[in-house]
Amino acid sequence: MTARRFRRICVFSGSSPGARASYGAAAADLGRRLAEDGIELVYGGGAIGLMGAAANAALAAGGVVIGVIPRALEVDGIVHRGLSELHVVPDMHARKALMADLADAFIALPGGLGTLEELFEALTWAQLGLHAKPCGLLDVDGFFDALTAFLDHAAAERFIRREHRAMLSLARTPEALLTQLAACEPPPIPKWMDRGEDAE
Repeated sequence: MTARRFRRICVFSGSSPGARASYGAAAADLGRRLAEDGIELVYGGGAIGLMGAAANAALAAGGVVIGVIPRALEVDGIVHRGLSELHVVPDMHARKALMADLADAFIALPGGLGTLEELFEALTWAQLGLHAKPCGLLDVDGFFDALTAFLDHAAAERFIRREHRAMLSLARTPEALLTQLAACEPPPIPKWMDRGEDAE
């Protein structure tokens, strides 16, 4: 099996810096690593929080950073004015659609409701076969432990196929996560459980 080569990766992350300095450091590490690997960073266009940390690190390392922001958030102090490209779109739905179109894979850093919503939409689209782009979590200080435990529980309770659960990669360093994502292949199984076949 040949590993994937990524041109662009979409990063979902918090617009807040969070409670720990390690979150911002991880965001910067990811942005820098993408730039060093020649991978363009697609993200939500913000200048603040982990979003800004990833973008600034990628730009400082000579990388290409593409922001996609809804018109309502294109205000000074929120939008990043120093990006390689900035797309201003009508709304949040258009933002997610364009980021998905531009990217070859998705990575989530620590974040809140918006980060999780974006991640799970991308993962659901993969489950439904609407794209075959890998999704992953860059775990920082165990931030995603409770989330992955919940997904394991949902799989055990037969609401998620185990093969679909396995579509979400997790690693604690950008290097390890990029290696996992490059090796991902979508599972050739039905999208729904318990429709006349054994789901296990």
